[in-house]
Amino acid sequence: MNRPMRTRRQATLASLAAELGVSRTTVSNAYNRPDQLSPELRKRVLETARRLGYPGPDPVARSLRTRKAGAVGLLLTENLSYAFRDPAAVGVLEGLALACEDAGVGLHLVPASPGREDVAAVHRAGVDGFVVYSVPDDDPHLAAVLQRPVPTVIVDQPEVEGVDRVGPDDEAATVSLANHLVALGHRQVGVLCMRLARDRNDDFVPMSRQQEAHYHVQRTRLAALARTFEAAGVAWESVPVVERFEHNVDDGASAARQLLDAYPRVTALICTSDILALGALAEAGRRGLRVPADLTITGFDGIAEATRAGLTTVHQPVLEKGKSAGRLLLGAADRVAPKVITLPTELRVGTTSAPPRTAEERWFGP
Repeated sequence: MNRPMRTRRQATLASLAAELGVSRTTVSNAYNRPDQLSPELRKRVLETARRLGYPGPDPVARSLRTRKAGAVGLLLTENLSYAFRDPAAVGVLEGLALACEDAGVGLHLVPASPGREDVAAVHRAGVDGFVVYSVPDDDPHLAAVLQRPVPTVIVDQPEVEGVDRVGPDDEAATVSLANHLVALGHRQVGVLCMRLARDRNDDFVPMSRQQEAHYHVQRTRLAALARTFEAAGVAWESVPVVERFEHNVDDGASAARQLLDAYPRVTALICTSDILALGALAEAGRRGLRVPADLTITGFDGIAEATRAGLTTVHQPVLEKGKSAGRLLLGAADRVAPKVITLPTELRVGTTSAPPRTAEERWFGP
């Protein structure tokens, strides 16, 4: 007859303290406030805990007692894999992680796929504050975050009154890029932009959608392009703008294909991200177009792949963006007023921009 297996009762903080002949506070300090104990005493507590099978203080009970979760929540309204796939997002995530490491706190990812209305993940997140990374102004997850009684820092977008924010001056950065193209002589241009709203539109963008975009970074960049080119005599209503909901190289290539098929005589493609621009470069190569002799292509972000490709782009410090957001959030208790950190950008002229082809030059387009 099989005898039931007896399991050893797990040690508790009280039993560990009794075994050591010390107070429960001493045991707790060995885990939570090691500076309060001598190195020798802390070592004896931890070694005895391992011998007796004591797992350490219950983090749930501790968070209920201290009202601190010991973690920062990162909200991004993308699939979770996006944070590890998109180079700009990876840079922000790394910077935020470094800030958390310096402060000795954890990082909790709170993904929310585009179009999802369920905000339960925000309510369930046991965090001491949120960093919200680049979401539309009408996103329900953002509204849920702002309802929580914890500090919040927004990275890039949207602008919310009374909430800390970190990001570049998108208008000034875009104007510098547009002025570069105007100075080169480009007047027949097209634009490839990232998504403008939560609804999908993989197509040309009417003026109303540009002006009412819920992603204010894209809205700002398009408006800055419009003002600069209109000042140069270009009617912005005549400039084709193609939007892509997904943000990857393949969608950048398909957007360039759609625009060039309809407007084969454009001399420059202005892309609101480097990822879209890398796709445009691939499509230009497929069509036999010489860059920049036949077609100028520009981006925005300054990711490593863009640098290797020689892309003319606006560089922004994405790693510092994440660090600044983390430091701002973790220092929120020391401030009484919201703070906005505007990061510097730099126009980096690469090998993908040049004056437009002239009528006398042979054109290699289809």
